[in-house]
Amino acid sequence: MNWEQLKTVLWLRWRLTRNQWARSGGLGAAIAVLVGLGAFVLGGICFVGALLGAAFGLAQASPTVIMGIWFGVTAGFLFFWMIGLLTELQRSETIDLQRLMHLPVALGQMFIVNYLVSHFALSIIIVVPVMLGLGIGLVIARGPEMVLLIPLALSMVFMITAWTYCLRSWLAAMMTNPRRRRTVIMGITFMFILLSQGPNLYFNVIHRQDHHSSQQSITNQETRRTAEQEKLNQLLAAQKFIPPLWLPLGAQGLAEGRALPALLGTLGCLGIGALGLRRAYRSTVRFYYGESGGKAPTRIKPAGTATAVVAPARTGNGFLELRLPAVPEQAVALALATFRSMLRAPEVKMAWASSSLSMVIVGAMVFLRSPPHLSDTTKPFVATGVVAFSIFMLVQFLANQFGFDRDGFRSLILSPADRRLILLGKNLASLPVGATFGAILLTLTSVWLHLALLVFVAALFQLAAMLLIGGLAGNLLSILAPYRIQPGSMKPTKMPGLAMLVMFLCQMLFPAAMAPAFVPPLAELLWRLAGWPDVVPVNLVLSVLLAALAAVAYWQTLGPLGRLLQRRETKILGVVTVEVE
Repeated sequence: MNWEQLKTVLWLRWRLTRNQWARSGGLGAAIAVLVGLGAFVLGGICFVGALLGAAFGLAQASPTVIMGIWFGVTAGFLFFWMIGLLTELQRSETIDLQRLMHLPVALGQMFIVNYLVSHFALSIIIVVPVMLGLGIGLVIARGPEMVLLIPLALSMVFMITAWTYCLRSWLAAMMTNPRRRRTVIMGITFMFILLSQGPNLYFNVIHRQDHHSSQQSITNQETRRTAEQEKLNQLLAAQKFIPPLWLPLGAQGLAEGRALPALLGTLGCLGIGALGLRRAYRSTVRFYYGESGGKAPTRIKPAGTATAVVAPARTGNGFLELRLPAVPEQAVALALATFRSMLRAPEVKMAWASSSLSMVIVGAMVFLRSPPHLSDTTKPFVATGVVAFSIFMLVQFLANQFGFDRDGFRSLILSPADRRLILLGKNLASLPVGATFGAILLTLTSVWLHLALLVFVAALFQLAAMLLIGGLAGNLLSILAPYRIQPGSMKPTKMPGLAMLVMFLCQMLFPAAMAPAFVPPLAELLWRLAGWPDVVPVNLVLSVLLAALAAVAYWQTLGPLGRLLQRRETKILGVVTVEVE
């Protein structure tokens, strides 16, 4: 290893990071330091808690209990690792190897540095101290042979991270082909959501139905215990063939006085991890050398004298030629163009697919159960909450309407369109998604809870009011705190500290922005508690008034916000078009 080269490259990387922090006014550096310190403090607390819990609570525990604890720790690590998997796959390298290809630099050591830096994830910072604390605590409580758990746990983490890094290298080569990029991104999204929601679906849908049927058919308590023991034996038998579960299997063996499962598990995890890291390095080098890119070969057609066939001209209006009644033509054109670009962008389709799939999973867990016994005064609040949940998926689009335009924002500046019509067109582009998902969720909830027709209509007006309020707040945030979204992902670029803080506060204060929608059902509840006539549809009347007030407020603010956009459009252009290193 060439230490001088490594020190020089790391110093250069540090200088680039310092320059980025300096351009953000120092707030980004302060936030990064606070987040890092908070994560390491949390890891230390987890280590101390696991150490004390194992030392004083597991001295007399059975091997099955110890196996169950380590199984839970392993499952928790895998779950949180999968949550950050999409971010890990889309994250840029700490040291870009492509910029070093023309220099006499050993790429192997730079590859190792990038791999080690990829370990700075919240799942590792929290779970690895828990594993170390459990291992040391078991050594104190049960004897020195339990020390074999520490290398077994670390080798399991090494195996998972190595193959994750190999997956990153393989996907980087796959997505260089634009034809495969969208398919790969969508496939990763669906696999990630299905894997992360698999335990949730099993325990809340499948296992719940099995448990319900078993309670009807099994009346003997002893028979039920026998069935549960058979399931446990099947799980123990399957652990031998699942490498991540070698850790709880080795912990059980050590608790029973057998060291061979832990030793074999450590060697197996190290071997599998080394193979994954080797494949990751080879695929990375081939990718940067241009030997693999997933490009389809081009077939050269022989020249011929075929007569050109003139296709008949298409008749009828295209999608971009549609018109909306009572909406200015400029706003309609921008709305249709923005909506079409969102349909074609893989990052937007990925966000919509993940949101829709999450909605399907949550809906399956809820609607497959028997409907709860709710009073008529509670059901309007449930309908309003469902509508607010459907609006939440639009926050990242409404609060940063120009971040997806990137270089295309220049066309908006150069266009002679009124700036208020630009804001109106951007809001109309997000309207179909929010209105469609909100209406679908509200319809399913109405069927499930047998909502009254007046409650359903009132919830529709509340949905309209929420969309208008979200558009108004989103226009203001998009003008004051824009940030660039990287092409091909939903990840923002290295944002200034102020924009990062504003985005965090926007996510936290979302329930407060949706609070006015809960005023109509609350007013109806108070009306009924006061004993006044039930004939008056308070919820519906106030929902209609709320939608009307939101529409007036939205229309009245379009002009001032359009003038604010005109004053700040050059600053927005500098933010959404710059590519941060």
